[in-house]
Amino acid sequence: MKKKIDGKMCDTETAKNLAFKYVGEFGQEQGYEEQLYLTKTGQHFIYGVGGPKSPYPKPEIKALTKEEAKVWEKSAKGE
Repeated sequence: MKKKIDGKMCDTETAKNLAFKYVGEFGQEQGYEEQLYLTKTGQHFIYGVGGPKSPYPKPEIKALTKEEAKVWEKSAKGE
């Protein structure tokens, strides 16, 4: 998936996948998956996809700051 945010391209095909987390179980309406990516230019972003009652009823890309990415990665590791 590709999305341009503030003039920067976020592309799940070319960015490095750093981490992922699952919330809920597969098939749950409120369950979802998030993946953290880093582009070659240093932009962090989240790719999210989930059930119809989740934060990601449609696949979505959200840009993160470096600090937000660190916090997200810690939460994915359960820290």
